[in-house]
Formats: sequence, C-alpha cells, structure tokens
Amino acid sequence: MAGSGEARDGRGSAGPAAGLAGWVTLSPGALGLRLVAASALIALLCVCAWRPGGRIPSAAMPFEARSQPTAPAPPASPPVALALFDLAEPGIDPVRVTAGIDPRTGLREDVLSRGNVAASAAPALWVTLTRGKDTGPAPTLFVLMARRAATGPALAVIKTGSRDQIRTKFGVVETLEITFGGPATRTCLGFVTREAAFRLDGWTCAPLGHPPATQALACSLDALSLVDLADPETTAAFSAPPPASRSCPLTKVADVSGRIGPTGQRSRNKK
Repeated sequence: MAGSGEARDGRGSAGPAAGLAGWVTLSPGALGLRLVAASALIALLCVCAWRPGGRIPSAAMPFEARSQPTAPAPPASPPVALALFDLAEPGIDPVRVTAGIDPRTGLREDVLSRGNVAASAAPALWVTLTRGKDTGPAPTLFVLMARRAATGPALAVIKTGSRDQIRTKFGVVETLEITFGGPATRTCLGFVTREAAFRLDGWTCAPLGHPPATQALACSLDALSLVDLADPETTAAFSAPPPASRSCPLTKVADVSGRIGPTGQRSRNKK
C-alpha cells in the first residue's frame, strides 16, 4: 500500500522524524563523535565572532551597545563686546558691567550692577538693558522681576506691594515694590521702562531696611549713560536730558572714554 511505501522509503512528511530517528539508532561511539564535532564547531564560531576586530551581528547586539547617531553640538555664541555702560552717581561700591545674548530671545542684554542685594547695610542697584530688532513689549513687572532675580543673584520674589509710575529721560517707568527672599530678606523697588524702543528693567534697594524711594530711582535712571558706536539710536536716548522739574544730587560726570577691564569694572584715573 502507499502508506507502507512511504514508511519504508523514510522520506516525505516523516522526514524530520526520520532524521531524529537516525541519530537515535547510531551507536554510542558514533553519537559521541557527532556531539563532540558539533560542540567544537559552535565554539569555533564563538571565538571568530569575539576575536579582536571581529563584529557581532547587529541583531545579536544589546540595544545599549548599538551605535546611536548623535546630534552635533550647537556652535558656541561669539563673545559680546562690552559697551560703555556707566552710572554717573556717587557710591562706595564699584560699578560692574557684563554683556551677553539671551539664548531664549536672541536679544542682547547689558547688565549694570552696584552693591549686593543680599547685603542689607548698603544700597544696591541692578539694571538690565535689553535691545534688538524684536524687543517687543515687556512681560508683567512681577514676572520680569521673578525671572531676573532667579537667573541673576539667585533670589526669589516672595511678596509685592504698591505700584507707581515715574517719569525719567527714558519716558514713563513702571515701578513695583518687591520683597526678595534668599540669603537675606530685603524690600526693593522694581522697575521697567514702557515707552523706549529698548527696555530697561531691574531694581534698586535702599540701605539699612529703609523703604525704597521713587525719587531716588528716578535719579539713578537719569544718571545712566551708554556709548555704543554700533547702536547710535540707543546711545542718543541715553544722552537725553532729564526732566527739568527734578533735581538730583549728582556729584560727578560719567567717564564714557574710560576703558573697561576684563571683569567689566570701569577703570578710572585717580589723581
């Protein structure tokens, strides 16, 4: 019969079973030789795969070991030349100036500071000049002060007080009483310009816990000077006269021809 013929022939659908049966019907010695040969072949393949210079097929490599494409690092921002940013107002602490590009907006920021906001025994001033093609309207004064305090002297705005407006040579300036928390708790007066093409913002702090005065802030802003040959329009705005109705106790004139040292501190001749 056909079934008997397939069984006697040992092929067809019974092929794999017949191959396994062939291993079973081998003598013990022949079976051992075949097992030894198979083991040696597997060992040889492993040695070839792991030898120096050998490669492992990507399918056999762990996910962590596969080479991952890496994005090129962004180019470093070029250094920004310091402008002649100064304060023609008396004070014991030196004026410090830094300049950079805000990575979020691409706008230039010049920062002028004097004193330490954490040292309550002395006055402190922090002014940021933001300029560029798309300066745009400033955010709310509270948001702006919180951002400046966190990224600058590492402070936090814990309370706000009264709002006001003052008029300076830059036009109307909005003010907000703010209390900083950090190394020391200190109440200062935050501000931001609202009419200039550029933006000035920051804060001023009176010494010994005295409440900040809007008159003192107006005098400090009127005492700011800037000379930047690459930005004649902003330079001209800083050269505008202060309002005639205000008298500020200025005792010196800003030295716009002085050199700026590597730390951003204005060098002055002492005679």
